[in-house]
Amino acid sequence: MSHNTMRALVKSRDGQGLEMKQVPIPEVGDDEVKIRIHKTAICGTDVHIYQWNQWAQRTIPLGLTVGHEYVGEIVEVGAAVKDYAPGELVSGEGHITCGKCRNCLEGHKENCRDAKGVGVNRNGAFADYLVIPQSNVWRCSNSIPEEMYAIFDPFGNAVHAALTCDLLGEDVLIAGAGPIGCMAAAVASFSGARNVVVTDFNDYRLKLAKELGAGRTVNLQRETLADVMSEIGMTEGFDIGLEMSGSQAALNAMIHTMKHGGQIALLGLQGNDTAVDMESVIFNGINIRGIYGRKVWDTWYKMTAMLQAGLDISGIITHHFRAEEYEKGFAAMLSGNAGKVILDWTEEGK
Repeated sequence: MSHNTMRALVKSRDGQGLEMKQVPIPEVGDDEVKIRIHKTAICGTDVHIYQWNQWAQRTIPLGLTVGHEYVGEIVEVGAAVKDYAPGELVSGEGHITCGKCRNCLEGHKENCRDAKGVGVNRNGAFADYLVIPQSNVWRCSNSIPEEMYAIFDPFGNAVHAALTCDLLGEDVLIAGAGPIGCMAAAVASFSGARNVVVTDFNDYRLKLAKELGAGRTVNLQRETLADVMSEIGMTEGFDIGLEMSGSQAALNAMIHTMKHGGQIALLGLQGNDTAVDMESVIFNGINIRGIYGRKVWDTWYKMTAMLQAGLDISGIITHHFRAEEYEKGFAAMLSGNAGKVILDWTEEGK
């Protein structure tokens, strides 16, 4: 690497795959910080970009550096930055908000209508250096292992979705045992839910969900939710549903197993043509709420506090690779037999 360039994982051409390239090191604006990346985690969004699905084709400009889950060290700050200094360990919120719309001005930046995603709409964190506004920086605590901050972005999705509802003493159904679903199971159990049931078709991920706090896991190829509900003594339905799978069938199964007046947090991205049993939603008084990203900064404080209070989600990190071994990391993600996959960008990881 020259003094003016850095390694970066770039979507350089049409078709499947990414490419490790040398690109210019980004410059720091007056209100920005430059972060030397230590560790990153591969997200489902990164997998979509790698696979170059229809969403990626219409969203991602060729030449973009991808990645938005990271932790690193500040190495340079802009002239207007007063609250951060080189040497600090930080992570950051991946949505760069406008600061001008009604939601931003009201303190609801997670609902900014003009948000730009790091690694989606602007160059991302799968690189030696990342530049973000100081308003997006999250200072890390020494009481939490560094690599946990590399997954604060997806952990935040799980926390935001789960804590939308009062979990104490409730029966919770989580559809989808991907990393976010597994972490949501941990949060629900930690927050005092009575029963936490996770459904999926992947035994590897259901095992992860069990290890992270699910009281009961259900492979829907072999068991039915009705049988499991009877087994654990439920008579009226689940109080809370967390839809993490993006599956139309899973969403409708959830609707049909909720108690009247139950609450569903919808994080899994449904297709535009998804058909929902609205008759049951209306007559059963089901409350459905869409979840996107994390609350800024409420969710970040909750994540920090729960980890410091003893919540252990370290088991969701199942693979570690050097940055140059990114193909192995994406292969692990694509296999379905992985939780979170960490890429190491440090000298030690080279």
